[in-house]
Amino acid sequence: MTDRVNALIVVLQQDTRTDDVESLENAIRMMRNVQSVQRNVADLESHVAFSRARHELIRKLFVALGPDTARKSE
Repeated sequence: MTDRVNALIVVLQQDTRTDDVESLENAIRMMRNVQSVQRNVADLESHVAFSRARHELIRKLFVALGPDTARKSE
C-alpha cells in the first residue's frame, strides 16, 4: 500500500525579500495538485533558533578540531 502525501515544505537557502519570492510562489501555484501556497515570514524566533544552532555547531567543531584540552572541558 502506498502512503499519501498531504503537504510539501519548501525551505529557502536564506531569508529572501517578498518581492523576490513572488515568481517562485506563482510557479509553485501553477503545478498540478497545488491547492495553496503560504509565506512564512522570518521573525525573531527563527533568528534565535538559527543563532543557537550555529553557536552549537561552532562549539562542536572547536572541540573536534581543537587540542586535547578542549575535549576535556565538556
